[in-house]
Amino acid sequence: MTEGSAAMLDEITVDTAVRELRPDFAVLLMSAEGLVNGPSDAASEGWLSAAGAAANAEDPHVEAWREAYTAFGAKPKRTRPSVDALLRRADSLPAINRVVDAYNAVSVEYALPIGGEDLDAYEGPARLVRARGDEPFDVIANGEPAVEHPSEGEVVWRDDKGVTCRRWNWRQCVRTRITEDTKNALFLLERLEPYPLDRLRAAGDALADRLREISPGVRIESRLLG
Repeated sequence: MTEGSAAMLDEITVDTAVRELRPDFAVLLMSAEGLVNGPSDAASEGWLSAAGAAANAEDPHVEAWREAYTAFGAKPKRTRPSVDALLRRADSLPAINRVVDAYNAVSVEYALPIGGEDLDAYEGPARLVRARGDEPFDVIANGEPAVEHPSEGEVVWRDDKGVTCRRWNWRQCVRTRITEDTKNALFLLERLEPYPLDRLRAAGDALADRLREISPGVRIESRLLG
């Protein structure tokens, strides 16, 4: 891992206002440099199928995330935490590309929200904050690029340019999503109690193994925050 990429992980922060909302929040940060991504294939689709077959929609971690959404004013039945949404589709998980398939499969297998971001699209460090409400959030609406804004007080991931993921882990912006051309990525593995930290680390190891299978030369660095 380059010195710059390792330092990047150290710059990622969780704002005090978010910590006050959920003091039990922790995130395992993982950077992957030198990825060689590509279209979904038999291996990545197999990961999704295996994860779906073993999925547990009743995992207590899912309920913890619903409670967190309610705490900042979101309606978890309308805008579901990412792991809740994936587990509800466990029998037909969509294949996107090899890297996205890898982290979606680990997310379902470990009942853990995981976000994947293209580091080369970032401007400044990632930070988890409560939104002012005027930050830009890039989307596609009716087939065209559009800009939305989070609600005031919403928990969001952002960089210097705008919001990268709304409602903690509900919906990612277009700008930083992982594509088949992504070479360097950031993964956010997010945990609330009662989720064990050793299970969080095991999920990180599982994701790292998948990324190395996709890209044997990938350089991976991680940091536990919180």
